Amino acid sequence: MIKKILLGIVLLVAIIAIGFVIMVYARYERTFEAPYPNIKASTDSAVIARGRSLAFGPAHCANCHSPMSDMTKVDNGEVTPLSGGFNFELPIGNVYAPNITSDEETGIGKLRDEEIARSLRYGVRHDGRAILDFMPFYDLSESDLTAVISFLRTQAPVKNKRPQHEWNFLGKAVMAFLVKPTGDGDVPESPAIDSTAAYGKYLAASVANCRGCHTKRDMMTGGYIGPEYAGAAEFEVVDENGKIIPGKHLVTPNLTPDQETGRISGWSKKDFIERFRKGRLIPGSPMPWGPFSRMSDLELTALYKFISSLEPINNPIPLGIQEGDPK
Repeated sequence: MIKKILLGIVLLVAIIAIGFVIMVYARYERTFEAPYPNIKASTDSAVIARGRSLAFGPAHCANCHSPMSDMTKVDNGEVTPLSGGFNFELPIGNVYAPNITSDEETGIGKLRDEEIARSLRYGVRHDGRAILDFMPFYDLSESDLTAVISFLRTQAPVKNKRPQHEWNFLGKAVMAFLVKPTGDGDVPESPAIDSTAAYGKYLAASVANCRGCHTKRDMMTGGYIGPEYAGAAEFEVVDENGKIIPGKHLVTPNLTPDQETGRISGWSKKDFIERFRKGRLIPGSPMPWGPFSRMSDLELTALYKFISSLEPINNPIPLGIQEGDPK
């Protein structure tokens, strides 16, 4: 009797496992519907210049979309072709940053402006599949989204075919059941481009992704589970070739002005700006110091004012590279 019960349990578990595998393979390439924003690239030189400034500055496009061979140049704040670059070696598989130059065969040359806008606004690719939450630009203002796309259209075509993402079974399961479009299309009105805390908040939350990295998040869903800007998100450490160094990680610092645990508590505006001008000081840090070093004094002043206005959160964070894999 007991053997029959155990056999029944084993068979039930096997049926459930087989059913789960079938569902994963049936769903991992599922597609989604999302509207196409009414965005058209402009030929206005000021609009293009704004887009270029964002792409190579606070929006840090170059950090992922430049060739791995150019990463030293990116770290130095240089302008590089956005022909596809970073290979993300993740627990769910290998993810490759695509070529976003105007090349028609391997880049975005054949995509309509509205298709590019949809990918940035809603996280939906031109083929309808969801994009991993690596580009949190859903709340870019209409004018800045137009500026970025206008700039991308001006890039010289570079032929560089990037591999398709290589999902392992865990990755396919994540894509099948967890990953979905993130943007909701409810874009807040952006403030004027000036040195105020209001513009700093827009940069921190909608452009530079300070909130996304300096807030503790669920490793599986990407959802926020900690106080905003209080740090504690964990990242793998990578070498100069973008390869993960096993057994080491970095924890993002607390940016709130808590006197005991805030990393920049007590910094003057001058200290803040000078730190950004120095670039990367901790090898393997995931922060895009190269593009951020290109930010203007106005942008950095706005960020400083916004961060200084945050509610202080007492959240001690260890400094430097830590031993052990991210939790």
